[in-house]
Amino acid sequence: MIANLKPYSTCKDSGLPWLGKVPEHWSLRRTKTLLRERVEKGFPDEPLLAATQMKGVVRKEQFENRTVLAQKDLHLLKLVRMGDFVISLRSFQGGIEYAREQGIISPAYTILYPSDTRIHGFLARLFKSKPYIENLTLYVTGIRQGQNIDYEKLGRSALPFPPLLEQSAIVKFLDHYDRKIKKYIKAKLKLIKLLEEQKQSIIHRAVTGQIDVRTGNPYPAYKPSGVEWLGEVPEHWANNRLKSVLSRPIRNGLFKKKESFGSGVSLINVADIYRENFQVETTTLDRVQATPEEIRTYQVQPGDVFFVRSSLKLEGTGRSAVIIDCEPETVFECHLVQGRPNPRRVDPRFLAIQLNSFGLRHHLISRANIVTMATIAQDVISSCPLFLPSLTEQSAILDFIGDSIAKLEATIDRAHREISLLREYRIRLIADVVTGKLDVREAAKNLPDEPIEPEETEAPEEGTDELAIEDEIVDNAEVDEGTE
Repeated sequence: MIANLKPYSTCKDSGLPWLGKVPEHWSLRRTKTLLRERVEKGFPDEPLLAATQMKGVVRKEQFENRTVLAQKDLHLLKLVRMGDFVISLRSFQGGIEYAREQGIISPAYTILYPSDTRIHGFLARLFKSKPYIENLTLYVTGIRQGQNIDYEKLGRSALPFPPLLEQSAIVKFLDHYDRKIKKYIKAKLKLIKLLEEQKQSIIHRAVTGQIDVRTGNPYPAYKPSGVEWLGEVPEHWANNRLKSVLSRPIRNGLFKKKESFGSGVSLINVADIYRENFQVETTTLDRVQATPEEIRTYQVQPGDVFFVRSSLKLEGTGRSAVIIDCEPETVFECHLVQGRPNPRRVDPRFLAIQLNSFGLRHHLISRANIVTMATIAQDVISSCPLFLPSLTEQSAILDFIGDSIAKLEATIDRAHREISLLREYRIRLIADVVTGKLDVREAAKNLPDEPIEPEETEAPEEGTDELAIEDEIVDNAEVDEGTE
């Protein structure tokens, strides 16, 4: 049915570069004639909300320990009613957000609601379409951390406005195919999860000595590790603490990602450590200003292993990765800890993989100090228990892991590509329909009336910067509470 969609027979020039031509019978309406601004304060007992690109406007408590909760001046926050639209600090990047909950939010945000409830569905899809989001950059004021959308200017801008019956057809059509695409993506994500679990099981068994990779069987003799989560280890594996296999004490970082201005030296941040396979090839890093002394003190070199010592995400704390390649002048941010493995004791790649094994990650996370961020103390990282075979055996284990998971990774990559193509197709379909490039009126007539299902949030697209998602929550917290 989608393949048979055709353009409208007669169109006119909208006069808007982002919109181009629109159907002849569509009108153009100023934003402020379709929306009203809500400025209601004095509701301190309402739940706190967070504006996110992934989920819309939802309760902050859904992020568990990922947000700083305001404790004072709640009466100054703005009231948001369910179904309102919210212009947040990130709207120029991800569109105007839709409120799924009633509550209160930062007074820096603009709260809008449709003057006619019948147009809500069409506007909700238009506001998240790619052409409209690109158009929002024209109305941004401020610099970097203080950027926001100037609603006075945006309110005077024009929006495409189909007849009400046609808006209903557009919403029905997009909802139907959005559900179909999401179901397929959900199945692919489930497959990826199963394959990832299989991959991690192979890695865990190899790096914890449950299997002798040279024979494919368990080792002939084991000994108690003395560590509850690990159990027994091969008898010949050496008992170490992390600090004993490093060539120098671990070091906390200095720089902050939000201080990066796109020039200066390369900066390794938390998001870089989240990459797959626990390896970082520093080809597309943020850049930050640093003095020569700071560069000497916090310099990174290939073979260094980095640990996430503090993160808004509990599951991100304790993650590790080895630096495969980097520029001569590269530094690292304050939420990371640098370890420089002694090459005579441990292969950096083996160390990173063992540190990311389930049991050891659980060991680190269980000792994290959780206030506004989950933070692991430096001495906890330094004293982390390790059981290591010889360098020759470490190399054999790495080769075994590489060979064993190659097919799994190929299947996972293929599934990710299919998901990415589907998401790109959905983005294009929504954009073409809400801007009048495709006529869906006849197609919508043949679609069944479907019950409204609870909307499920998808996993981030492959390559999504997880720290950027965290940054959004941090920015909201900082605006709401005025905290660093």
